[in-house]
Amino acid sequence: MKIGLLLGLLTILAALPPAARAEEPARARHVFILSIDQGNPAALHRAAMPVLDRLAREGAHTWQAYTIVPSLTLPSHASMLTGVGIQKHQIDWNDLLPAKGLVRVPTIFSIAKKRGLSTAMIVGKVKFKTLQLPRSVDRFILPANPASREIAAAFEAMLAGGFRPNLCFVHFADPDTTGHEFGVMSREKLAALAECDAAIGRIVAAIRAAGLLDDSVLILTADHGGHDRTPAENAERARQNLPPQPGTHGSASRDDVEIPWIAWGRGVRPRFKITAPVVQYDTAATALWLLGVPRPADFWGRPVTSAFVAAP
Repeated sequence: MKIGLLLGLLTILAALPPAARAEEPARARHVFILSIDQGNPAALHRAAMPVLDRLAREGAHTWQAYTIVPSLTLPSHASMLTGVGIQKHQIDWNDLLPAKGLVRVPTIFSIAKKRGLSTAMIVGKVKFKTLQLPRSVDRFILPANPASREIAAAFEAMLAGGFRPNLCFVHFADPDTTGHEFGVMSREKLAALAECDAAIGRIVAAIRAAGLLDDSVLILTADHGGHDRTPAENAERARQNLPPQPGTHGSASRDDVEIPWIAWGRGVRPRFKITAPVVQYDTAATALWLLGVPRPADFWGRPVTSAFVAAP
C-alpha cells in the first residue's frame, strides 16, 4: 500500500509544470552586478585598486574568466545580462541604434520582474537602453556625467531614497573611454581604474549603510579587456580616415577576452580561487540562482556554484 501511494505521488509530481515544483530558496535578497568597462586584469593589477583587491582576497575570484567574441561593450553586456551568447541574443552592434530595436530575448531583469523582484540599472553609456525591455527595469539611471564618481553618487541616492532593488546592475564607463583615447595600460587608464575603485568602495559603504550587506552578494566583472593597436591596425584606421585611437578591443585575443570575475558577500566561499571555467553568460545564471529564480531552460550560462558555500 505504501509503495503504491509513493508511486502515485511521484506520478503526480512528474506531471506538474516546472513552476509548481519545489524550488531552491534564495541565497541572497539582493544581487549587485558591477561591470568595469575595459577591465582587463593586467591593468587592474597595475592600478591602485585597494577595494577591488580586498573584495577579491576576501571573497571568491578568478582573473581568467572569458567574455564573448566579438569582445565589444554592447554584445558582451548583452550576454552578461541575458545568459546567452551572441548567436542567440543577436546583439551584434555596439551603439544605440533605435532602428534595430531592443534585445529580443529575455534579460535577467525581465525574468526577475516576473517573480515580483525589483530591478535597477545605473549605466555610463546610452547604448544600454538597448537592453531595457518594457516593464523590466524599475529604475534606469543614466547620469548626465558618466564619471565613476557620478555613478556612485546615483547609487547612493537610490538607496538613500528608499529604493533597494533585489537585482541591480552598475556600469563604469571611464576605464574604456580613457583606454581608447590613451592606451589600455596608459597612466590615464590606470587613473580611471583607481577612480572606479573609489566608486566601488562608496557602493559597498552605501549597501552597508542601508543595512543590506548581510543579505547581499556583489559580483564584480568586466565586459572585455583590450590591447593597444598594432601598426597594421593603425594603418587600417588611417585608411578609413578615422582619428588616431591607441586602445581597442573586439578580437578573440587573450588580451581582449580575458576578464575578472569576483563574488563577495553572503554565502560566498571566503578566500577562494575559482578554478572552474567562467564565461560571460554565467553571471546572469549566477544572479538568478542567488535570488532563487529558476533559470530558463535555454540559458547558456550556468551558476558559478563553486564560489559559494553549501546552502544552509
